Amino acid sequence: MAATRARFRSLAWGTLAYTVLVILFGAVVRITGSGAGCGQHWPTCHGEVVPISPTIETVIEFSHRVTSGLCGIIVLALLVAALRGFPRGHAARLGAWLALAFTITEALIGAGLVRFGLVGDNDSVARAIVMAAHLVNTSLLTGALALAAWASGRDATGEPARQGPSRRVRWLVYASLGGLVLVGISGAVTALGDTLYPVESGALADRLQRDLGAGAHFLQRLRLMHPVLACGLGFFTAVVAHHLGGSTATSAVRRASAWVMILVFAQLAAGVLNVMLSAPGWMQVLHLGLGTALWVAAVLFSLEVMHAQAGPDGRSRAG
Repeated sequence: MAATRARFRSLAWGTLAYTVLVILFGAVVRITGSGAGCGQHWPTCHGEVVPISPTIETVIEFSHRVTSGLCGIIVLALLVAALRGFPRGHAARLGAWLALAFTITEALIGAGLVRFGLVGDNDSVARAIVMAAHLVNTSLLTGALALAAWASGRDATGEPARQGPSRRVRWLVYASLGGLVLVGISGAVTALGDTLYPVESGALADRLQRDLGAGAHFLQRLRLMHPVLACGLGFFTAVVAHHLGGSTATSAVRRASAWVMILVFAQLAAGVLNVMLSAPGWMQVLHLGLGTALWVAAVLFSLEVMHAQAGPDGRSRAG
């Protein structure tokens, strides 16, 4: 049984890593304008199972579909492994089931983007809303995979705790996670604007004047919102991590807290660099990668905090 769970743990972390790569590949599809590479056909590409004489945009979009499909197969294998390796009610099973559900909805959202033409040069409000929904679903998917991987090292049996986390702890955890999702939503909309309306070089004041001018598109006007939210909610997340990962916390909580704080400031630094460089494609991918890493670290930190706070007296156990 221990060997089975160890293999599941490796599969879960590997699935999470592969899913993040697929997410980053999706950003490449957007940045290169390849979302319409297969036309408005889904799951086929220009009505063909395998496109004949494809353009570079078609190759990029079709490759992303293949990697996404493979991700679905791996997640299904993860669920089978969870059902075989863990008892009913174990959190690893829950994570695997949620991962499969969010993988399906991820595919449906992607299909909707293609079928309704919300790709390429489309700059409608509808596309911005679907992109925001896409980001939320992606966050839930990676969060579910992180739960499955984390829970695989925990034993679900034993005497239930008489008192769970305090209301204050739960509020701080949920608020920080919700804040990161909100930052991600604003980042997804901003990234869309950066792709369709590339940031022109020049002084920051001149850029703001262009983005907030009377003739600016709403995607340009929203560009200022993301840095403001990122700074405010990013610092809030770091403060929560520092507060809940103090000296009385378990060693696991302290380690997770350190990772969250490191990634918060790394992401903020990347955001500043992204603005200074006028949001080049490679920097957008790096920024998204750091943001995804921060989200996963925050989910793992939250799980560690809630687990540590679930002792019989409701207080963190010493590490």
